[in-house]
This record gives sequence, structure tokens and C-alpha cells, in this order.
Amino acid sequence: MMARKLLALILLLTPVFAWAQAHDASVGDHQLHYYDAVDFDIDPASVTYADHIAPILQESCQQCHRPGGGGPMAFMTYDEVRPWAPIIMYRTAIRDRMGAMPPFFVEKDIGIDGFKSDYSLSDRELALIQAWAQNGAPRGNPDNEPEAIAYSDDIGWTVGEPDLVLRSQDMTRPPVAPDWWGDIGIVPTGLTEDRYVKSIEVREINDIPTDRGASTVGGKYIWHHMTYSSGILADNGQEILQDSRVGWPIHEVGRNADIFSEKAGRLLQANSALHLGAAHMHSNGRETTGYLEFGITFFPIGYEPQYTRRGPRTGNGIDIDIVPNKPNQEIHNYVVLKEHTKIMAFEPHLHAPGVRMCMEAIWGHNQFTLNCVGYDHNWVKQYVYEDDKAPLLPKGTILHTIGYLDTTPANTNLADPRNWAGGGRRSVSNMFIDLGYSVSLTEEQFQAEMAERRANMKDRNDYDVGCPLCWAPETMEQNLAQGND
Repeated sequence: MMARKLLALILLLTPVFAWAQAHDASVGDHQLHYYDAVDFDIDPASVTYADHIAPILQESCQQCHRPGGGGPMAFMTYDEVRPWAPIIMYRTAIRDRMGAMPPFFVEKDIGIDGFKSDYSLSDRELALIQAWAQNGAPRGNPDNEPEAIAYSDDIGWTVGEPDLVLRSQDMTRPPVAPDWWGDIGIVPTGLTEDRYVKSIEVREINDIPTDRGASTVGGKYIWHHMTYSSGILADNGQEILQDSRVGWPIHEVGRNADIFSEKAGRLLQANSALHLGAAHMHSNGRETTGYLEFGITFFPIGYEPQYTRRGPRTGNGIDIDIVPNKPNQEIHNYVVLKEHTKIMAFEPHLHAPGVRMCMEAIWGHNQFTLNCVGYDHNWVKQYVYEDDKAPLLPKGTILHTIGYLDTTPANTNLADPRNWAGGGRRSVSNMFIDLGYSVSLTEEQFQAEMAERRANMKDRNDYDVGCPLCWAPETMEQNLAQGND
């Protein structure tokens, strides 16, 4: 009965079905993504948990919504899922803004479509969920339900079992205390030879009971983020040599694993250690002890990356002026690429007021929107491009990054919408940075990458928004370099 009342309330408060719904970057004006099942040749009355909804939950939800997972409730059985049907319909329909589930916020109707580990829901899957919830969330034939996935008791590794697991020291936070920043030391790798890393995933293990309710993701953890690097151990075994330092993507609450391109594995040296140089920790209302685990997988022995030079980082973490109680605020950053560049990953980083970030490439008179993604400070995500979809930009391109912020009461991530804020490390301050990464290419590498892109296109009507020069005519110098007449 309660679920039906919730469903009725949601239907009264939300618009009827529509396609390609416009929305701006303010939290209050964001329109939900509702679809009519009949437009997908689906009979709404035929949609059941057993045949349609359970497979979706297994694919995109249960990794978190299970005992021991990061979600506040389990979605492993029909009886567990059924009371939440109206809320599942609502939260999935948010799709690409804060509060959306699953938390993969790429806007589907603009820019590049091609990301690794994309667990977001398709239009058809949203239509199925909505039809099912509106028709009373029927179970259907239990014999048709997919076999339950056997998860381990812990939170698991999302990209497979690692080749090497490294562990930080234990850290304890009191129930209530100011946020703490600091260096928590080094973790030797034990490697006896150089290895190139294929993926790295960081997870927090702590003593918070798995059945303890939490109103936010931060209530389940004590680490807000961890900035770390690696390098060769000094003779004293207490530090790493500065000229050997290698940077790694930041660990943050809710962040996915880092998967490096087959062409750009990252070096972890022999006789090296991780330096956990900048931890940001918080209290969550309960005395909590925890540690971080770093799960690392390697490329095969003998692997050498094609690309080793890092490209520029965009954004602004200093000159930020965010006024109170105002939606749709924009902040901008422009970087002129001094070398040909391939963008491997896009990772918007804002703070509590942040709701969206876009990345554009300006080449000549053309302005290309590469991607726009929503932002939720509870679920910081990195979006890793498939290798044949990654933006491939010529030197001279202006890379334009736009951050969107909402400081009205509609943004529930804010501590107080009345406060002005500038740049700073705390969540009540602000940052505006793309923490993704790119690589710089030589002329030969750039031409080879573009040739691979062109080979994947059907004809000149097939356009790659991430490769503005893919169909540009070759110059005489390029023809001569390739030995053509």
C-alpha cells in the first residue's frame, strides 16, 4: 500500500512521457527522463520482474545494492525490490544528474558515445522499469528469474581479482571531529622489476557494520579522498626519490576503478613504494577504524606503452567566485594544446555546489561538444573512453571546460546555500578541475591514430566529433613521408 501511495505521488509530481526532454543545469528545473514502452514495441502490461527487471538489476545495480555493498538496501530478490519500485523508477529517470541511479552521469544525447565499463541504463531499460512500476511491479513466473549471482561477503573488486594488493596503515577517526588532511606514509610494492599497470582500484575497508543505515555515502567511510603517487624507494626506506615520482589518479568516495589504455599503461618501478601523501579524512558519527587497499593488475611482462608523455590538465582550483543562492552558475577554463593530444579519460571534479561539467574542442571556426556529464559530490566518477572513441585533437585546439553550479536550497549537497565560497580543499569550498588524463602524440603517432579512425568509418558522411581532422586532406609533406607519389 505504501509503495502504491509513493508511486501515485511521484506520478502527480512528474511530467507525462516525452522524448529528448530539455533540462538545464539547475537542480530544481531538471526534468526526468520518462519513456513510453510502446515506442519500443513493448506491451507495458507484459513487463515483469522475472523476465525484464531482474536482469537489469543484476547488470547495473546489484554490485552496490547487496549485502556488504555500498547501497543502503539490497536488490537481490523480488521481495527486497518490490517495495522500492516507485523509487527505482524515479531515481533511474533522473539519469544524468545528482541523485541518479546507477551513478553514471554521461548525457546520452550529446557528444561522444563510447566509454569503458558503462553500466548506465538505455532508453529501453528505463521504459521497462517505468512500465513495470506503473503496472504494480508484478513478479511474473519465478522460474524465469535469472540465477542469483553469488557475491563474496566483502565489497569485492569491480574489475576482477588484482595481481597485487597493497594496504595502507590503519587510521581511526572519532565520532565527531574536524576534517583532517595529512601524509599517512609509504607502502612498499615489493616489486623486483618494472611493471606497467593496466588498472588500479582503491577501496576502503573499515569496521562499520554493513547493516548500519547511512543517509549519505560519506556515512559509510572515513576517507573523503586520497592523493597518492609512487616512486623508487630511497636508501633509508622512508621516502621515495623525487625524480622517480609517478602520479596516479586520486581515490575519492564513490569513484570507479582506473583502467588505462592498452597504449598508455602507467609505470610502477622495481623497488618502489606508494606515497600516500595527501589524505582527506572525516568523521561519520561513529568511531571508525579503516584502511585502504590498492588492487593493481599488470600488463604482461615485456609490455611497452606507445605513449608515455602526459597531456595538459584543465580547470581552475584557485580563482573561483561562487555566489550564494543562485542556480546555473558557470565557470570556464581554456587551454591551448601545444601538441597533438589524445584524451583518455574525462573526470569532472567540482565540490558540493557542482552539478555538471562539459568539455568542448574549438578548432578554427568549429566548436565541438565532446561530452557533458552530470556531477554529484557523493559519487565522483571517471569516464574512460574506448580507445577508438577517445578525442583526438590537433595541436592548436582550444580545449574549453565549463563547470555548472547550483547554490540554491534545491541542491541538498550544500551545507548552507547562503554562503559565498571560493577555491579550497574542503567540500564547503570549491574546485573546478578535470582530473581525467591525456597523452601527447608525435606527428607520426597522430597521423597513425587518425588513419585507424578513418578505417573504421563507412564513408565521408560518417563523422567523428572527437577527431576534427580525420577527413582533412593529407599535405604534400605527409604524402612524401609515407612514400606516396
